[in-house]
Amino acid sequence: MSSFYTRGGDDGSTGLLGEGRLPKHHPRMEAIGTLDEATAALGLARALSQSPRIGPVLVQVQRDLYGLMAEVAATPENASRFRSIDEGRVAWLEAQTDALSETVDLPKEFILPGDTSGGAALSLARTVVRRAERRVAALLDQKEVTNPELLRYLNRLSSLCFVLELHETQSAGKAVTQAKEKK
Repeated sequence: MSSFYTRGGDDGSTGLLGEGRLPKHHPRMEAIGTLDEATAALGLARALSQSPRIGPVLVQVQRDLYGLMAEVAATPENASRFRSIDEGRVAWLEAQTDALSETVDLPKEFILPGDTSGGAALSLARTVVRRAERRVAALLDQKEVTNPELLRYLNRLSSLCFVLELHETQSAGKAVTQAKEKK
């Protein structure tokens, strides 16, 4: 029977995809952890969303993030072996965002999350994706990873999450709550 633990990280390090280990506090591990959080947040959003259009899109995004995490977790000499995020995946996100944006009214001001459970979960996922984007941007800047499409993908994903939040809220028949109080 397999064990759910390896004890390999008890010394405060984590293995990479390839030879080597890094401290768990290394910026690469921080990025991987944040990408994992984003995937979980998107899973919560998928579970709470009522619109039938959202689930299939989020499943594909979660699969993309799994591949993105693998590339970030790979050693530089192995990274191309794990590359799945490219211009085509970014274009797919843009197409999803464009198609869904035609189904919603874009607010003219900032909005507050929470008009529906699914919409609030998508807003939370968007903020985690934005944090993951910042972590991956730092890795690109430090030459820890070299694929610029990773950053473009995460940037587009946060936009998709916003449009999905609007779609979820509006398809539930709810109006979005403006951040500014009307006087």
